[in-house]
Amino acid sequence: MTEIDAMTAIYPPLLVFAAALLMLVLPRIAGFALGALSLAAVTAIAFVAPEGSHVSMTFLGFDVQPYLVDEYTRFVAIGLGFLGTFAVLYAYSSEAPRVMAAFALAYVASALGAVFAGDWLVLVFMWEIMAVTSTLLVWHYGRDAVRAGYRYALAHGIGGSLVLFAVIAHYAQAGTFVYGEGATGYTGDLLIDGGIATGIPALLAVLGIGVNVAFIGFHTWLPDTYPKPHFAASVFLAAFTTKTSAYVLLRAFPEGHLWLAYMGGLMAVYGVIFALLQHDMRALLSYHIQAQLGYMVAGIGLGSAIGVAGAMGHLFNNVLYKSLLFMAVGVVIYRTRENDLYKLGGLWREMPITAVAFFIGALSITAVPGFSGFISKGMVFDAATGYFGGDAHWPLFVLLFIGGVGTFLSFIKLGYYVFFHGESDREVRDARPGQTTAMLSVGGACVILGIPAIGWPIFTDLMPVIDGTQFAGLGVEGTLDPYSMGHLQDAVLLLVISAIAFPIIRKPLSKLEYDDPALVVNKLGYTTGRWSMLLVTETFAAVDRTAVSLVRTGYWIGNNPVLAVEGGARRLPSWLVDVEERRSADGGRPSTISLRASIGFTVLLITLALTIALLLVL
Repeated sequence: MTEIDAMTAIYPPLLVFAAALLMLVLPRIAGFALGALSLAAVTAIAFVAPEGSHVSMTFLGFDVQPYLVDEYTRFVAIGLGFLGTFAVLYAYSSEAPRVMAAFALAYVASALGAVFAGDWLVLVFMWEIMAVTSTLLVWHYGRDAVRAGYRYALAHGIGGSLVLFAVIAHYAQAGTFVYGEGATGYTGDLLIDGGIATGIPALLAVLGIGVNVAFIGFHTWLPDTYPKPHFAASVFLAAFTTKTSAYVLLRAFPEGHLWLAYMGGLMAVYGVIFALLQHDMRALLSYHIQAQLGYMVAGIGLGSAIGVAGAMGHLFNNVLYKSLLFMAVGVVIYRTRENDLYKLGGLWREMPITAVAFFIGALSITAVPGFSGFISKGMVFDAATGYFGGDAHWPLFVLLFIGGVGTFLSFIKLGYYVFFHGESDREVRDARPGQTTAMLSVGGACVILGIPAIGWPIFTDLMPVIDGTQFAGLGVEGTLDPYSMGHLQDAVLLLVISAIAFPIIRKPLSKLEYDDPALVVNKLGYTTGRWSMLLVTETFAAVDRTAVSLVRTGYWIGNNPVLAVEGGARRLPSWLVDVEERRSADGGRPSTISLRASIGFTVLLITLALTIALLLVL
């Protein structure tokens, strides 16, 4: 069945992909304008398309739903579309090449295709396109981004293959690709339709999705790749791959799993530890992507109503404030040509607008009251403590709290060394008008959605699971109150601990430079790949040399049978041959061999040899 109205007749990812193609042929300003308008249109469609709208069809004999609108797809698509609109404006003002922007739009289109998909087959198709287009976006910059891009492609190729195998195994078990139909992992009482089949499909899915969601040990592509391309490309990368993957993780595991929740807690701690050790500004932000994903994974893993709502809210917020932080840092790099935060300082006087944008993002990611991050992070904390039903998991809460302290310390460090420490010896200008518009628009959303009693109810009303301040029909008691005394006390405690700790650790921290031990995977991968290649090529070369030698020997024997027999005869026992000097009858080279064995014995030997060869063949 197909349900189509004026809005569902427009497939949002196709709008963005068409804009990507047209960007290559239109004048630069027209191409970027069209790209921004296409993403603004996606945001509008996500707002107004009726919930439950879908397009069903048959593809290669399988039932598929390439387009589905529910409260989850709507929420994620609004965030991605809104951010994408201003990311295009930022890229235009940052002098990004048209080809790079076209790759970025194609990447965004594939991510939206994965979000709007209503079945696993379309999802995995879009997942693979997302991997290809994001790799091209990284590669376009050249330089160090090329080698990092190869490692990125390898990681996502492995992850995508695992997801593909999971989807095939899911179909074999469930008999359908459509979300929520036939899967043994789906009970009908879940917060979200979907669920990958249990057993092998679930194992393959969690490993494949875990690559994109940056599980510990699978995350090395993230800090390795995101600091390398054009700084405007990093804004797109920060928003789409990991956030789309967190959404897919929820689709695959709507009931959650406790071990997933604790993986999220460990990610929050691991990410902030290595963020604190970074000198490169974008590497620091990249590790914080992993840390913030930890809160999403924790909420999804807990599987409660407040956990899922908090995870999706944090996903939405992270799309905004993480991209905003990459925008602000990108302007610093654009103006100073410097990536090392310890070589900067005092820039707030020269770049006040950029400093304001940065601190809006920093205050939001650290969950300061009055900013959107405070709302969603508090919801994940509530899920860990069992505030709205479910079991309390205090070790998980401690991990998430430690991650919060590390987040505060990281952004105090980044803001201090870039904008306040010392006096700037650089005469630099502030952000360009387009960059300023993009940063303040995204920053404005971070502020508006966190305003007490005004903005946050709008935010929670957009969230899935929650209707205003109440959980929609899930039997959960209690009214959501992000600005409760308990939440405010948590925020003050985080701030106080961080404010006391930073002056103590600042100098020792500036002298530390430890690599993430997991990055040994890159070296092992390079070494293994290199020696594997050498093993294969040298083995092939040896076989080739042997074959050529045999052919040459056979060819020589065919042209010089007498010499060949003489040479072989010298190696045979004397009882078999009698080698002596004889002159050939035609006056040519003398024959030096005569057979001592009889003709009958010779025929016997040949017959035995042929018999043995035939037996071996058979």
